Amino acid sequence: MIMNDGEEFRVHASMEIPKISKLDKRIAEPRMKKRMKIESLTSLNNLDDGCLMHILSFLSPIPDRYNTALVCHRWRYLACHPRLWLRVDRFAKDLSQPGVFHNIESAVSAARPGDTILIGAGGNHLVSNIQIKKPLCLIGGGEIPDETTLVCSRGSDSALELLSTCKLANLTVKAELGCCLLHRSGRVTIDGCVLQCETNPLDHLSCPIVSTAGDEEEEDILSHVEVKETVVEKIKGNSVSVLQTRIEGGAKAVSTSGDLVLQRVRVMYSKAYLYFWFDVDHE
Repeated sequence: MIMNDGEEFRVHASMEIPKISKLDKRIAEPRMKKRMKIESLTSLNNLDDGCLMHILSFLSPIPDRYNTALVCHRWRYLACHPRLWLRVDRFAKDLSQPGVFHNIESAVSAARPGDTILIGAGGNHLVSNIQIKKPLCLIGGGEIPDETTLVCSRGSDSALELLSTCKLANLTVKAELGCCLLHRSGRVTIDGCVLQCETNPLDHLSCPIVSTAGDEEEEDILSHVEVKETVVEKIKGNSVSVLQTRIEGGAKAVSTSGDLVLQRVRVMYSKAYLYFWFDVDHE
C-alpha cells in the first residue's frame, strides 16, 4: 500500500523466481567451484606457522613434503624448517644453523623419534657401526641413489645397525666386508636404494642385509624409547621390506639368524641392473 496525498493506492506485484537456463548453469558452476577453491586455500593460509607446520609433518618427506616447498615462500620456509628436517652437509661452513651436521652419526644422535634426516649429495659419507635406536627416516638428497653414498670401511661389522623402526630411501650403501645393514629389531623399509658389497675372493664373508631380529630384543629396545603409545603400536614387530632396490655383491642378498625368513621375492631385470622387491618377516 502506498500513501500519496491522502489517497491510497494498492499495488499488487507478483514475485516470480526467474528460471535459470542450462547455459547459465554451465557458466555459473565453474565460477562457484573456483570461488570455493580460493576460499579453502585462503582458510589454510590463515593458519599460524606452528599449526601449518604440524600439518606438513604428516606428509611423507619425499616427494609430498618436498613438493609443498614449491607453493610459496612461506610454505618453503615451513616445509624446510629444522623441526621437520635434519640435514647432513659435509661442505657446510656454518654449523651454527639449527639442524645442520657434518656427519651422519652426529645427526642421528641429535635426532628425536620420528625425525627425517636429509643426507646431502656429493662425495662419500663415512659410516661405521652407527646404531639407530629410535624411529627415523634417512633420505638421500640427490636425484638418484648413486649421488648419495655411505661407505663402510673394512673392519666394521656394518654401516648401519638398526634397532628400531626406520626407513632408508634414495641412498647407496657400500661395505667392503661385513654387511651394509644389520637389522636387530623394528620394522625397516628400504626404498629405492643401492646396497653394494665389494666383489672379491672374500665376498662369502659379506651380505648386504643381515637380520638377527627376535621378539625379546624388540621389547627391550622399545622400553628405552620415549614415544607415544599410538606410535609404539605402529612400530611394534620386526620385519624388513625392500622395494625397488639394487643389490650387488656378497654371498647372498639376505642372511637371517633370528625368527625372520625371506619371502615374497620379486626381481625385475633391466639392461644393467637387477631390482629387488622382497620381505623378511615371520612365517
